[in-house]
Amino acid sequence: MSPEKYLLDWQTSQTNAESISPLLGQLYRQKGVEVLLFGRQIVNASVIDIIKAHRFARRYTGSELSPAQTLPLVKALTEMDLSPCRIDVGRMAHDYWSKNEDESNLTDYLQTALAESLSSSQSLESRDVVLYGFGRIGRLLARLLIDKSGQGYPLRLRAIVVRGKGGDLEKRASLLRRDSVHGQFNGSITVDEERKAIIVNGNYIQVIYANSPADVDYTAYGINNALVVDNTGMWRDAEGLSQHLASPGAAKVLLTAPGKGDIKNVVFGVNESVILDEDKIISAASCTTNAITPVLKAVNDKYGVLSGHIETVHSYTNDQNLIDNFHKGDRRGRSAALNMVLTSTGAAKAVAKALPEMAGKLTGNAIRVPTPNVSMAIANLNLEKDVSAEELNNYLREMAINSPLSGQIDYTQSTEIVSTDIVGSRHAGVVDGEATIAQDKRCVLYIWYDNEFGYSCQVVHCMEQMMGVRYNTYPAV
Repeated sequence: MSPEKYLLDWQTSQTNAESISPLLGQLYRQKGVEVLLFGRQIVNASVIDIIKAHRFARRYTGSELSPAQTLPLVKALTEMDLSPCRIDVGRMAHDYWSKNEDESNLTDYLQTALAESLSSSQSLESRDVVLYGFGRIGRLLARLLIDKSGQGYPLRLRAIVVRGKGGDLEKRASLLRRDSVHGQFNGSITVDEERKAIIVNGNYIQVIYANSPADVDYTAYGINNALVVDNTGMWRDAEGLSQHLASPGAAKVLLTAPGKGDIKNVVFGVNESVILDEDKIISAASCTTNAITPVLKAVNDKYGVLSGHIETVHSYTNDQNLIDNFHKGDRRGRSAALNMVLTSTGAAKAVAKALPEMAGKLTGNAIRVPTPNVSMAIANLNLEKDVSAEELNNYLREMAINSPLSGQIDYTQSTEIVSTDIVGSRHAGVVDGEATIAQDKRCVLYIWYDNEFGYSCQVVHCMEQMMGVRYNTYPAV
């Protein structure tokens, strides 16, 4: 191919991607149809990101998918009377063009494939959400909910609850606007000092100052039957978290930390079916538990896990000291920025709460390291069956591409990937195939995870499940 042809092809892709972008927004805002491309979210994506997502198709099909191939499908979707759903236009485009040479059968193909959503009059009632706490996870949840906001998305962020007496709205807004790890917020944020609110991409969010749930009456702000997402970690048992349910206007509570006692710990993609309509308090478990449980389920389903040890190499968190100072926890008083800090973790044992067949089979420890985000779990497993590294990698790659766990498990074979490359990953965990070790009935798996953003995506899935927000997904996996 001539040098000029490379530029011409790029400009053609850019033109088609520029045509796709507004159509994605139209589908989402007007119809509640969320368009994906091989599992990658492309609503609100930049033109360059849309092109890159098409190139990503090589991992699934062995060849690139061009925006010219998906544009006709996206155009056709805008002309269809669809109820809210999720459509992976990458998978559908690959399927269609593998069987057809032109667009003549496209309408019939889509009407057949999406028949259930064409015949449905599904309408989702708006549901109020409150973020109790506005730290690392709280602000990322706010970003995700705002990014999803639209006519077809029923979860509405109505308020955040923070400690104090006020006077810091601009500071709170600034922390949402700018983030040293995750970058600038993609949108507009303004402050209403008089009414103690911030307006984010047109979404009015009340800021409520309270030092305990007993101080809050959500109904005073027009908030009713709300899901309160507690990301403070102050209470982790049913007794403590029940304080939220005593607040007028609160109906359910989701904890963004491992729950204690009889609280159901949910890893979405693995055991979200345990969430019942009558459940009032649920835990979304921990970032590490979410990262390792889907992979462990996949391995156990095919090879059987007899026992194992999980070593977590975890970025430092706000509960550690920047420099040496008193800390009630062992070793955590030493400088997080200067040391690797050996500490305990309950993540390995917590797996059994979401995956009972793992009960008593796993041990775990953690090493906190001087990075601000992205962690790695190293799973050293003893299996029931012999397996080679190649066979295991092929299986996990397939699970990441085409299985019910594809939303939780990602896979990479890059020889150059490092932790910062995982920032912003929407998957619970990313298997590093290049590092996989397997011999006889033993294997070692290396699983990257964005312990902030990837975990927050899992939390949002749990929020949707608790509030009855469920979409048809096409094509089904």
